[in-house]
Amino acid sequence: MTTASGASSALAADIARIQRRTVAILATGQVLSGVGFGATVSLGALLAADISGDDAFSGLATASVTLGAAICAIPLARMAARRGRRMALTLGNLLALLGIAIVITAAAVRVFPLLLVGILMIGAGNAGNLQSRFAATDLASPKRRGRDLSVVVWATTVGGVVGPLLLTPGEAIGSVLGMPKNTGAYVFSLVAAVLAFVLYLVALRPDPLKLAQQVESAGSAKAGLQVAVDQPRVARYAIFAVAGSHAVMASVMAMTPVHLAHMTHESQVTTVVGVTIALHVAGMYGLSPVFGILADKVGRVPVILLGQALLAAALIVAFVGSAHEGGVMAALILLGLGWSAATVAGSALLTEATETSKRPKRQGISDSLMSLCAAVGAVLAGLVLAAVEYRGLALVAMGVVVAVIALSPLALRRQR
Repeated sequence: MTTASGASSALAADIARIQRRTVAILATGQVLSGVGFGATVSLGALLAADISGDDAFSGLATASVTLGAAICAIPLARMAARRGRRMALTLGNLLALLGIAIVITAAAVRVFPLLLVGILMIGAGNAGNLQSRFAATDLASPKRRGRDLSVVVWATTVGGVVGPLLLTPGEAIGSVLGMPKNTGAYVFSLVAAVLAFVLYLVALRPDPLKLAQQVESAGSAKAGLQVAVDQPRVARYAIFAVAGSHAVMASVMAMTPVHLAHMTHESQVTTVVGVTIALHVAGMYGLSPVFGILADKVGRVPVILLGQALLAAALIVAFVGSAHEGGVMAALILLGLGWSAATVAGSALLTEATETSKRPKRQGISDSLMSLCAAVGAVLAGLVLAAVEYRGLALVAMGVVVAVIALSPLALRRQR
């Protein structure tokens, strides 16, 4: 009995050590991948407008990134189920690398459709980045699942902030290398993507998902893990909560620069929009570890509801303060915080409501729906903004928040 107990303790210690290393690798990979993705978000619209010759086509860059992530989320999840997280994340970075090369080529030959193909492939690579947060939960104990997931989400902040800051030095390097206009920062993206590719391929061993499957088949209790009881309705609620919160965030955020441009002096538009979006991004990722700890302490569904309360507060502030820059900034900060709470807790809930063998498939569906909802939400938000203005958009988005709250008792009952 003592020998068996000692063996179980040793196995649990090994799993905990591997998990800490896995989270560190995933977080580092998110920083590197974020640099490339941040540059694409910043430069994509500029390149689209420049190469097409029409500002009206600039929005297709963002749509292509989102569509690429939506298309590839499920195939990458299926690959993770068959070959493990390591191969899926490696393939995602390879797609991003090819996409960056195609974007630079498209800018050189000035072919607009080729540009969109390259940006779409970078978006496909971002589908792998989204999977990283789920990879952080494969070996996590129930008491640390939310925290480990949130650390990987938080790491996105670094890449998201550093990427845009590299635009100016990137253009200087690009001019020396003779690169096309507005592509110099992709030098940093290429280096970061190569490093992330090598990191996942070489360092992400043992594969967290494969090891989790082996441990579960041998008896998860021995490793301090929890045998997942499949709860399809709870999983569906988690998917809906994450996708709905993402749609609310994306639709309001996408229209905020347009609204600010209409109410701000022309000479200050760039500064005001830049500061507002920066504060919004800080809200999205900066406090994600806090929400992860809360999700572990008080439960996943209560933190999802906290996220909905923050989103509702954001929409109320947007409605009341839509005529003031400070009101819009405050609304965007709350919007980011609400998204963070709902995404961290919802992703953790989806993982623990799904048995290990089904996790990659459901996680892929969740990521695909997230991206599709963001794309559809952004398009519909433009129509709503034109019809009922920014205040009306806030009221329409509130309907999604109410739906997520209204369906939460079902998830709570099923969990009990």
